[in-house]
Amino acid sequence: MKRMLFILSILILSACSTSFEAETDWKVQSFEYTNQNNEKVSLNDYKGDIWLADFIFTNCETVCPPMTYNLSQIQQKLTDEGLDDIKFVSFSVDPKVDSPEILKEYIEKYDVNLENWDLLTGYTQDVIETFAMDSFKTVVVKDNQSDQVNHGTSFYLVNKEGTVVKNYSGVQNVPFDQIVSDIKSLSNSYK
Repeated sequence: MKRMLFILSILILSACSTSFEAETDWKVQSFEYTNQNNEKVSLNDYKGDIWLADFIFTNCETVCPPMTYNLSQIQQKLTDEGLDDIKFVSFSVDPKVDSPEILKEYIEKYDVNLENWDLLTGYTQDVIETFAMDSFKTVVVKDNQSDQVNHGTSFYLVNKEGTVVKNYSGVQNVPFDQIVSDIKSLSNSYK
């Protein structure tokens, strides 16, 4: 009987543990860009932190506003769960237009905590296109016929070592609960 109880308790405990499993293994390339406060921010500033990244631009007419709103909802859900040390990084895909001041004006329309959210700019169009492909396996292409930029709409989960370990839909059918659960599991894997 004791053996049966022991086996049963092991099964129950193992069913309750949620270990994080990476789906991608993409190293984020080294960078040093400028945030909305006109401060230099580099990949080294995120070492030791878990972060969520996306690609947006301020005069986007389609996907960027809902993406930013959805990311703000994730930030709130994480705060509600006591995980307010997670960082958020939004890379502008239109750096010629998106100055630090314009990025700050853009993000202030949302109810977010800017203490852990950087909107980055301060590079050329070629640099962000290459960086997005090399680090996040996503396309960024400036539309030469308009002021719009074609870009991926995923959210990217980056671990403390600077590796993209998972990505999620950032516009429609956003898996909010899955993202929070994955971040909890990833965070617990460092304890």
